[in-house]
Amino acid sequence: MALDRNAPNDLNAFWMPFTANRQFKKAPRMFVAAKDMHYTTSDGRQVLDGTAGLWCCNAGHCRPRITEAIQRQAAELDYAPAFQMGHPVAFELANRIIDIAPKGIEHVFYTNSGSESVETALKLAIAYHRAKGEPTRTRLIGRERGYHGVNFGGISVGGIVNNRRMFGSLLTGVDHLPHTHLPGQNAFTRGQPEHGANLADELERIVALHGAETIAAVIVEPVAGSTGVLIPPKGYLQRLRELTKKHGILLIFDEVITGFGRLGAPFAAQYFDILPDLMTTAKGLTNGVIPMGAVLTTAEVHDAFMNGPEHVIELFHGYTYSGNPIASAAGIATLETYKEEGLFERAAEIAPYWEDALHSLRGLPHVIDVRNLGLIGAVELDPIAGEPTKRAFSAFLAAYDKNTRIRATGDIIAMSPPLMITRAQIDTLIGTLAEVLKKLD
Repeated sequence: MALDRNAPNDLNAFWMPFTANRQFKKAPRMFVAAKDMHYTTSDGRQVLDGTAGLWCCNAGHCRPRITEAIQRQAAELDYAPAFQMGHPVAFELANRIIDIAPKGIEHVFYTNSGSESVETALKLAIAYHRAKGEPTRTRLIGRERGYHGVNFGGISVGGIVNNRRMFGSLLTGVDHLPHTHLPGQNAFTRGQPEHGANLADELERIVALHGAETIAAVIVEPVAGSTGVLIPPKGYLQRLRELTKKHGILLIFDEVITGFGRLGAPFAAQYFDILPDLMTTAKGLTNGVIPMGAVLTTAEVHDAFMNGPEHVIELFHGYTYSGNPIASAAGIATLETYKEEGLFERAAEIAPYWEDALHSLRGLPHVIDVRNLGLIGAVELDPIAGEPTKRAFSAFLAAYDKNTRIRATGDIIAMSPPLMITRAQIDTLIGTLAEVLKKLD
């Protein structure tokens, strides 16, 4: 039976993730093709992608080098097990990741998603301390409003209420730092806000409460994305690194969103000049084309496991698809595309223009804050009394009708366009959003 790629005959079977399913299936929004900065809808419209898919298509859509690499690899070696076996492409990709990673990061452990990367990093942190003779260090510290994927570990250290409330008991032994959103002091800041570095000192209170000897790791997003783009205050991440080192706690940067050029550097760790102990990645690793993630670690973390007889498995953890050949090929082609087109440098160069465009929305109806860093931006709206999230969702629908894709998270409009965006396309994206905001109830 031929597949009608434009009009599926039944929408009922697919239970869609993070979607208002009933609303969607009454008025479906279907993409059927994509190229560079645009999606094509089932009714033939070209929609400007203001969100790089879901923060992942950093190089744009259907890039030839990536497509060809996938086709070639699928015809040559479709699958190889990663347990006690290997294939060259996974090792080559790991080397290329380390080539652009912060100095001091030396090893790559493959996963299949950001959620799995987080779960892996949390397990590595606990296992690391056990390997070092500190088995009491099992406590994990996240942050309010943090998003670290949807597995039980990620939800537990995460701090977005709606992601947690349905699922009952989560991991025990978890605590949270306060978030850094201070609208009364930092509204409409360009780049990093001035106020809030002191919030990192809350880690000292948590250490005093539980004892450093019980804490394995602190995990934070360098820039909190899915919660609505919360930019770290100046000095905040540096202070967090200082305190974790002081107390022998591992620091995990969740770079699933900020990795691979989003801030104009390969990773946020380089942008902020901080070396974490572990980094979680996914999304931009393969340009969103094939599911793949990776945890990056320092030699100190890795080497703690390299003890005992050489024939014994050092870490009892991994996935059937860790380092999948086709995903690895896509990753290499993606990194080559970033390099050949200078997309990281391009993001850094165009970021000031992006900033000016975003802040031109200040003063429009319902806008109570604008935030930005690199090629990330957010416009926070005053919520409708008694109907939280409705105003931003209405903006999302109106923008789609005007051939522009933005993302609504709560009452915040989040944007993260592909790094290849032009100034003219920024003008179109922000101009369309301005038109939408002027007509919102």
